[in-house]
Amino acid sequence: MVKLATALTFGQGYVDWQERIDVARMREERAARLRNALRKNNIPAALMSGPNVRYATGHAAPGWLAQLFYCMFFVEDGPIVWDHPGHYHQLKDATPWIKPENFRLARTWLGGIPGTEGTEEEALIFANEIKQELQARKLLGEKLGVAGLDGTSVEALHAVGIKTINIQPLTLQTRSVKTKDEINCFKMVAAIVDAGWYAVYEALKPGARDKDVMGAAYKRLIEAGADNAGSPACFSGPHTFERGLEGTDRIIQPGELVYVDMCSVSYLGYNTCTYRTFKVGSKPTEKEKDWYKQVLDRQNAVIDAIKPGATTAEVAVKFPPATKWGYKDELDVLTIEFGHGIGLTVYEMPVISRMFSLKHPQVFEVGNCMAVESREGEFRVGGARIEDMIVVTETGAEIVNRMPRDEIIVTHAMV
Repeated sequence: MVKLATALTFGQGYVDWQERIDVARMREERAARLRNALRKNNIPAALMSGPNVRYATGHAAPGWLAQLFYCMFFVEDGPIVWDHPGHYHQLKDATPWIKPENFRLARTWLGGIPGTEGTEEEALIFANEIKQELQARKLLGEKLGVAGLDGTSVEALHAVGIKTINIQPLTLQTRSVKTKDEINCFKMVAAIVDAGWYAVYEALKPGARDKDVMGAAYKRLIEAGADNAGSPACFSGPHTFERGLEGTDRIIQPGELVYVDMCSVSYLGYNTCTYRTFKVGSKPTEKEKDWYKQVLDRQNAVIDAIKPGATTAEVAVKFPPATKWGYKDELDVLTIEFGHGIGLTVYEMPVISRMFSLKHPQVFEVGNCMAVESREGEFRVGGARIEDMIVVTETGAEIVNRMPRDEIIVTHAMV
């Protein structure tokens, strides 16, 4: 029987009279996990971009293009952070846990817009800067782990004689087990999303448009403390099965099913992925109740099967094969009959999918934070969907988000 995780006993403010999320401890413990993983694999240095930079160093920056910010992380030395001019001059006093002398201006080719020759020239400058840092630490000739870099940067590193090894799988495995503070971030962002659900509940009325509902959710999420409100997505009527167009100006009519996805809402970088289903203006029909019961029973079976030491193969069989809906390939239900790790990115390890898990099982561990989702319905008629956020404890999986899920949520019914 599924159960709820324990609730947080504190808020988001910084106080001296209660232990809350300890961000300094979180930075240190994340870096220690990554350092140990690299050491075990005989990789003395790593060059990373994207969320791995935040995980390794605590430094965060918007990365709308490759190479706008990146870091070198060392097993035996402090990290070096490269950032673009819009941030670089603010960093030394903003992030005092990184040595001031370890900040650099990022070398970037802005996705290739300087043209072939300009891109190649800048990429070689980038690669030679990395080479100098390795030489200074007597690491030239050792394997350099790389994660999240674009193809141009990796080619440039090879051109100057640096041997690289892809460590993205290693970083994902390292990040898959969350620390106490990371789990509390996960619980906090789940609470923020629960506030967003009530804005959805109030906004979902006949005559509202999909985008009106999304706007109401976005506003409430920011008010509740999200550092990024992500992309709340509203699917209504015929767009609820299969999942169709989101965020349109479609007018929601009485008696329609609607489901909303609260995805990529974040708190201290930790993300959400969760769905709830609503019935607007009337009570659900017997057919709709049956769809929802199928989904709920499936969700509960999947969540109940997640335990430390169990494998994703053992759990993936709780999802029906794609043939249940007349599909020939499991690819047709990838990401919709699905479970996935979640953290600084929306998709992390472990993954639960008949497409991958039956052949390539992964083992659940205490501290995995995940999302599990499923759906049922009739094409272009309507459908029901649930996605729950869970944390794996010593005794099994516990649901973190608390918006009611036992039945379709009815809004603005006349009778």
